[in-house]
Amino acid sequence: MENPVVKRLLDAINAHDPDAIAANFAEDVDTSHPAHPARAFVGRENVRKNWVMILKAFPDIHVEVVDSVTAGDDFWGEFHYVRPGATDMRGVIVITVRGDEIVRSRFFMEEVEQAPSEHPMPSVPATSG
Repeated sequence: MENPVVKRLLDAINAHDPDAIAANFAEDVDTSHPAHPARAFVGRENVRKNWVMILKAFPDIHVEVVDSVTAGDDFWGEFHYVRPGATDMRGVIVITVRGDEIVRSRFFMEEVEQAPSEHPMPSVPATSG
């Protein structure tokens, strides 16, 4: 991972420090979940409140970036949230960094399926990996 702001954010998350997490975001940061529009919010203080809630629910959460690419101000990362006692989450977060702050985050995260399920598109062969 090559983005120092995202690295600092991950360090703060894995230290379970909501103030240090929030410090990485612009005062007017815009967050969105395109597949879940009602989850969107604006503002550094709301980032902090969100992480206080997450850390209360998952006090041992660990977040890592599996793979990433940077294009201009945008960091595209494949994230893995390990939530002991709960289902892991994986997906992509697109983070826009300007200067030393995150100004926008777009989340495409989903819970990892725990048990084999019927393939949602039966005519498409299932693959592993």
